[in-house]
Amino acid sequence: MAQQAYMTETDNGGSGPERPVSRLRRLAHRLFGGWRDDPRIWRRGAVTAVLALLLALVMLLHSRIPNRVGNLGSLIETFLPWLGLAVPVLLLVGLARKSATALIAVLLPAIVWLNLFGGLLTDKSGTGGDLVVATHNVNADNPAPAATARDVAASGADLLALEELPAPAVGTYDQALSGQYPYHAVVGTVGLWSKYPMSQVRSVDIKLGWKRAMRATVATPDGLVAVYVAHMPSVRVELKAGFTARQRDKSADALGEAIADETLKRVVLLGDLNGTMNDRSLNAVTSQMRSTQGAAGSGFGFSWPAAFPMARIDQIMVKGVEPESSWTLPRTDSDHLPVAARVSLDTES
Repeated sequence: MAQQAYMTETDNGGSGPERPVSRLRRLAHRLFGGWRDDPRIWRRGAVTAVLALLLALVMLLHSRIPNRVGNLGSLIETFLPWLGLAVPVLLLVGLARKSATALIAVLLPAIVWLNLFGGLLTDKSGTGGDLVVATHNVNADNPAPAATARDVAASGADLLALEELPAPAVGTYDQALSGQYPYHAVVGTVGLWSKYPMSQVRSVDIKLGWKRAMRATVATPDGLVAVYVAHMPSVRVELKAGFTARQRDKSADALGEAIADETLKRVVLLGDLNGTMNDRSLNAVTSQMRSTQGAAGSGFGFSWPAAFPMARIDQIMVKGVEPESSWTLPRTDSDHLPVAARVSLDTES
């Protein structure tokens, strides 16, 4: 009887533990209770609504934000997808404030973000392709170059580009890769390892004064491909100077000119461009080439920094070639993630 009395008291909401359903009801009541009879729902939340409108304008008009002061426009464009994190925050504030005005305003940045990046949330990768390519900034201070080389080669890439190669470590990388790649060339601090014969290897002048870009003709079973490997100058975010990227921008323009002058129809660009596809300063390159991640990847494919990737600055771009799939590879001892793609060279079939 005593047990029955206790159970009855608990079932009636007495001294027993609170059920999860009851907690959810209480939370829902706090968030939505009283909205219908509250005339202030349209007057509250003006600040939240204004912030939502400003966020939508920044994302919608990012290309109009000037670079004159600290390259602010390029800085915002580099991390543009992350602005979407402000949308759920503003949504929660609007709910907490019981503001219909704020909630309606929050719809605007949500729609803009989905228009810009919604396509990256779906898996566009296919199963076709006759050439696998990969690129990796191996980091000049990499403590395990041989292991890094083997890890990236495990992707099965037919063409493997490496950037930030210190001269003393080139032999180590070559020894680790020679079993899979009978052909290779290193120009300055960048290199290309290939399963197919290479010719016409030369440096590409990206206005640096030293060699950080190269071009080679690769004779694949499906025809000749011009392969460019590049490592754009680094950018810095400094308190006084802002987003300093002047040398990177100058080099990007030079690389874009070289690719525009390319005589072969099929072109592949592999490398660390120190910039994203959204960054207007890379327009000389991005305007004439397609990103394999954007065309055939799944997700954003962020590659840097490896510990917590926030931007895709390691790029695979193509022209006259059809992307089939694109992905990031497992982390190595570098501060970048390797990226890979599978492409079709026969674009007429």
